[in-house]
Amino acid sequence: MRCLRLFAFLLIFVLAACPPAWADWTNPLSYSNASLPKHDFSGQEIQGSEFSNAHLEQANFTGADARGTVFSASTMTQAKLHGADLTNAMADQVNFTGADLSDVNFTEAILLRSTFKNANIAGADFSDAILDGAQVKELCQKAEGIHSRTGVATRESLGCR
Repeated sequence: MRCLRLFAFLLIFVLAACPPAWADWTNPLSYSNASLPKHDFSGQEIQGSEFSNAHLEQANFTGADARGTVFSASTMTQAKLHGADLTNAMADQVNFTGADLSDVNFTEAILLRSTFKNANIAGADFSDAILDGAQVKELCQKAEGIHSRTGVATRESLGCR
């Protein structure tokens, strides 16, 4: 467990120090510590934005391009993220209770210590995402569907048996 924490810390440090070269996020938005319940971000391009410790209950991120976005320690209960792209996102310690995460692309996202109670993950792609064992076990119990763009099965992306 200690090694996993050290690995996660080092990965977060590297990602923060060396943003992806393909990203052209010249004007990222910062909503850290903001209270934005029911706010509509649907379809928006919010790559590289920061929502750390934000209150985003019932917020709508449907179809949003949130690649590389930071959601650390945010509350996203009952949020709508259907079809959102969270590739390379940092969504650690996020409360996704009751959220619609169907068809979300979580490829290479950091999701450690996030909660997914009663979340809809049908068709979500978790390929190469960083999750802990308990999260994978919980998610595998309800994993189904295939991501509409990547073609990857949710169960396969989680490594379910």
